Amino acid sequence: MNSQLIIPIVLYLAAVFAMALYTRRFQGKGNFLTEYLVGGRSMGGFVLAMTLAATYASASTFIGGPGAAYKMGLGWVLLAMIQLPAAWLTLGVLGKKFAIEARRHNALTLNDILYARYKNRGVVIFASLSLLLAFFGTMVVQFVGGARLLQTVTGLSYMHGLMIFAITVGLYTTIGGFRAVVMTDTLQGLIMIIGTIALLVGIVHAGGSVGALVTKLHDIDPALITPYGPNHFLSQPFMLSFWILVCFGVIGLPHAAVRCMSYKDSNSLHKGMVLSTIMVALLMFGMHLAGALGRAIVPDIASPDQIMPTLMVTVLPPVVAGIFLAGPMAAIMSTIDSQLIQASATLLKDLYINYINPSIATNEHAEKRLPKLSLWVTGIFSGLVFIAAMNPPDMIIWLNLLAFGSLQAVFLWPLVLGLYWKKASATGAFASMVVGLSSYIILSFSKPDMNGVHAIVPTLILGLLAFIIGSYAKPTKVETPQLSD
Repeated sequence: MNSQLIIPIVLYLAAVFAMALYTRRFQGKGNFLTEYLVGGRSMGGFVLAMTLAATYASASTFIGGPGAAYKMGLGWVLLAMIQLPAAWLTLGVLGKKFAIEARRHNALTLNDILYARYKNRGVVIFASLSLLLAFFGTMVVQFVGGARLLQTVTGLSYMHGLMIFAITVGLYTTIGGFRAVVMTDTLQGLIMIIGTIALLVGIVHAGGSVGALVTKLHDIDPALITPYGPNHFLSQPFMLSFWILVCFGVIGLPHAAVRCMSYKDSNSLHKGMVLSTIMVALLMFGMHLAGALGRAIVPDIASPDQIMPTLMVTVLPPVVAGIFLAGPMAAIMSTIDSQLIQASATLLKDLYINYINPSIATNEHAEKRLPKLSLWVTGIFSGLVFIAAMNPPDMIIWLNLLAFGSLQAVFLWPLVLGLYWKKASATGAFASMVVGLSSYIILSFSKPDMNGVHAIVPTLILGLLAFIIGSYAKPTKVETPQLSD
């Protein structure tokens, strides 16, 4: 075990804990739930950009995506750049209207927004259960990515790495709440950018030049330098449908959408749109290109998901590698803490307080009981994810994409049409959720031949049709005030 690699990661984790402890002092000011779940709606533009981009960049970006690029070659780098406008679309489509509605209804969670719009418990309960199920899958991906990173870097067993990662993330998220999440996301985002640039420089230096690396890829397999990859896996229909899955559909991801409820003002929103788009572009291009070119340096590896930590240890000096190995760790932690706080919010606020024990919200002792409840909810959910991650899949990117698609199938149309279509009704929203989720699961597991089209495309089409038909079949009169610019 190389102490030059371990010490920087330990220092990084210590800094994360320090931030969580610092933000805890804000929880005694004002309403506990408002502070714990949306950070008092106080994010500025830079913090908004960093937390949105850092949340979007995950184990799939730093571990799974580069692993796929390692197998598929430069074509996967092209595919990954489809994600470039994801943050801009999320803030642009949801941004201002979402924030206005959240403040008007004092909404603290995504499901608060859905209930305010549709006034239907069935919509909220189905959305809550779907969110918990999908988040469970994506959080397993993050736990597996974190454990594999620690396993590769430190020489610890997979189980020991998993335990360290689970305890670390669970504790600092529980301690600090949403404000701790966004502040650590800002630190993590900076580390990601620096680590990405350092790794690319190290790979090019180790390979001699970009041309030399591409030539070696051609020698390994000429298909690695084509847009379509080995066996023409990356067909044009797959690329186009992949854009819907990892870019347009991101609007429907709850842990990204909740950022649109928490920023301070319009200036913060506009600044966040520009900065987050630049950051996503740098991260997606840099990480996936590193994974593709890395095959020229490490042509044989046991699991593609190990390519990034292996490259960092191979092409960078030990001290530098130790510093920048915190980059993938930061990407993983910045996603899972957002999902964990959102899952806790769903269990605590959307289900327990709203439907199981609503009296607690008005109880004079609630401010003392809610922090303890949030701790238990977060801890139990983390424990369940830990158990599921004990038997990891070979490549985590496919599990991550399955969970991503499920969230989009449930939330995209109820969110977007609920904001922009006056005739949207609870019946339409519920029909869209049920049809979307069921059709996505059926298509994903039956895998019919659709000429390279990903299952998310017909899923969203069917969900949209179900929404429109349900809304016209049973309209709901909803007073939607005109929102001024």
